[in-house]
Amino acid sequence: MPRPLVKISDARTFVVANPPPHFGGPYFVFVKLTTDHGVTGIGEAYCAPFGPETVATMIRDTCERFVIGSSPFDIESLSRRIYSAGYTQRPDISMGAVLSALEMACWDIVGKETNQPVYNLLGGQVRDRLRTYTYLYPDTVDGTDDGTYSDPARAAERAAHYVDLGFTAIKFDPTGPYTAFDPRQLSLEALDRSEALLGAVREAVGSRCDLLFGTHGQMTPAGAIRLARRLERFDPLWFEEPTPPDHPDGMAQVAAATTIPVATGERLTSKYEFAAVLRAKAAAILQPNLGRCGGILEAKKIAAIGETYHAQIAPHVYCGPVAAAAAIQVATTIPNFLILEGIEMWGGFHAEILKKPIAWEDGYVFPPNAPGLGVELDEAVADAHPYTGDELHLNSAGSTED
Repeated sequence: MPRPLVKISDARTFVVANPPPHFGGPYFVFVKLTTDHGVTGIGEAYCAPFGPETVATMIRDTCERFVIGSSPFDIESLSRRIYSAGYTQRPDISMGAVLSALEMACWDIVGKETNQPVYNLLGGQVRDRLRTYTYLYPDTVDGTDDGTYSDPARAAERAAHYVDLGFTAIKFDPTGPYTAFDPRQLSLEALDRSEALLGAVREAVGSRCDLLFGTHGQMTPAGAIRLARRLERFDPLWFEEPTPPDHPDGMAQVAAATTIPVATGERLTSKYEFAAVLRAKAAAILQPNLGRCGGILEAKKIAAIGETYHAQIAPHVYCGPVAAAAAIQVATTIPNFLILEGIEMWGGFHAEILKKPIAWEDGYVFPPNAPGLGVELDEAVADAHPYTGDELHLNSAGSTED
């Protein structure tokens, strides 16, 4: 006899402080959905432009209006209703984060109800391990720069350390922080620093490691081209988000003017914004964050659209381990996967807050066999680390010019 239709009956949010060195952000926002069968699913919202408690309130509000009483299997229908809330029906970065958290929690439930990893419900495995990269992190307890981003010799030393651990790709962004007044032309000092650090790292790692040059949309198209010409001789795998996300045609100018592949996507939400990037020929590598882009099914659609343009997918995973787990599920299924971001080896607090950590070895993540997302939040750890301050809020863009 068919099992009675399952309904979502309860939702709980967690706003969790990420202890120093805060890699992945100063806090994580999780949601747990529970069904009337007692099955739970976990999701994560990535970096909406509000304080985390406000984001948690937005998640609860959306749950009350759209999710409670619905079936977790109705993911397409739920996603369309949430996406169109408030008579909007357009990409919205805050609702994208809320939708992403709820959508991946539904997939977690569906996987557990069917006793399958999510990737088996998305077409099955294309690969059994996923190549990863990490940021070039300073070797300090609080995450402050120890010279890694100012001293080429120190940058080279840190890069060699990560290669020795097994990484075959590392990312760093020596151009300086973005500001509320971007885009801008980088100073000669910033150009010189970027060129020197990339050159030193390339000399240290040789051809053992791909180098990913990160920025955060700081530059005008002309300024980005100016920098790219300095970097080309070091053959980085990509030039990340060289211009702001609001003008794909400007980024396309950069892509057309450099031999370095352009990558972008961490600040985009929905297949519509990613499709606009591809139509403009603005990037060859797409970087959706599963906690912002609309969730698992939307990321699968983004990857499929990218496949028609022969674009590759490199999920952005500067966040907590639940959004990372969702990215792992999707990356396992897509033929145009390139590489997955990681927070070093997924140790530290990212491992502590899960009952079983993400499996990483010799530069690769291994997709879990457990049903759903394959991870379980340790709620006792989450409750023991409540986020109480906003002094480290990710969205507090300064106004200092470089």
